[in-house]
Amino acid sequence: MKTGKLLFKNSILLLLLFFLIAFGCRQQTSAKNKIRGKWHSADGKTRLTITQKEFTLNEGEEPIAESYFVKGDSIFTSYEGSQPFTKFVIKNVSDKTLTLVYPDSTSVNFMR
Repeated sequence: MKTGKLLFKNSILLLLLFFLIAFGCRQQTSAKNKIRGKWHSADGKTRLTITQKEFTLNEGEEPIAESYFVKGDSIFTSYEGSQPFTKFVIKNVSDKTLTLVYPDSTSVNFMR
């Protein structure tokens, strides 16, 4: 009788653990997908394009596509894999707006 109760409790705990892991992974990928797309700054001078593999910032000069990765609330970019990485902090992200803090601590609001 004790074995049946123990097996039942372990099954419930395993099921709960599975749902927690699945929910946590789902949240993380949706945040990464929110930043992908074409953005423009509020003043219209800066254009930002984020695809699955490239981060392209166009500030009126020749745009350079850089590879990037997201870690926590930051975007790290590098040109052709060279280091050190350039760090952009994601201050706010939603479906229509994105606020980035540049490496020089300048905050820029982007819209789709």
